[in-house]
Amino acid sequence: MNMKHIIGGWLSAVILCVAPVSAQTPDYTGFRVCAKCHFDQGDAWRTTGHAKAFESLKPNVKVSAKTKAGLDPAKDYTADQNCVGCHVTGHGEKGGYSPGMDPEDAKVVIGVSCEACHGAGGGYRQKHADAGDRLKASGDTTDRQVLVDARQNFDYEKACARCHLNYPDSKWAGAKPPHTPFTPAVDAKYQFNFEKAVRATGDKNPVHTHYKLRGVFKGGTVPAIRAELQLNAQEPEQ
Repeated sequence: MNMKHIIGGWLSAVILCVAPVSAQTPDYTGFRVCAKCHFDQGDAWRTTGHAKAFESLKPNVKVSAKTKAGLDPAKDYTADQNCVGCHVTGHGEKGGYSPGMDPEDAKVVIGVSCEACHGAGGGYRQKHADAGDRLKASGDTTDRQVLVDARQNFDYEKACARCHLNYPDSKWAGAKPPHTPFTPAVDAKYQFNFEKAVRATGDKNPVHTHYKLRGVFKGGTVPAIRAELQLNAQEPEQ
């Protein structure tokens, strides 16, 4: 076997090994990529507490709440590994937030943004673009399964529970350390109800205002509440 065949075979083996790993670990892309198409949702999200979640980790911010929860309000918690995961997007994952990252890169993953709920966009963003182009060109919709296969998350309740219900004695089975110190035992306002939270509208919506979707995708399993939310959703402004 000559050197050309040896190198060619080696490269093929590398590609076979690397490709599946890449497919399994999509990159976080940051909220600006999502907002390029989802203008209204992006604008609505910027007004929410989720968008400002990282700020609450800074010293002398949310003093009363921190004191009540047994935290030191004068302490800087922005690098505390027990806290930061619920105040940023994609903590410690590819393209997600990590302490010490370039400040410019950090800007798009600071706060609880789009991908914190919908999953890392590197896997499915192109699927959305392709489906949109297909609808414009032929009027054909795309099976939502392509998004599921690309790791887009549709279990929003679990995404919320990861932080809001992660405390000792929580009814959520997935609760595990590090727990949030902001529990119903500290203040009743920390009683989290997904059904209530996701139905909130306007400036009371903790995620973003719901807008009518374009019907680009069809089929697949989506949250049962989606139909209700779409029925009452606003028409896009842009």
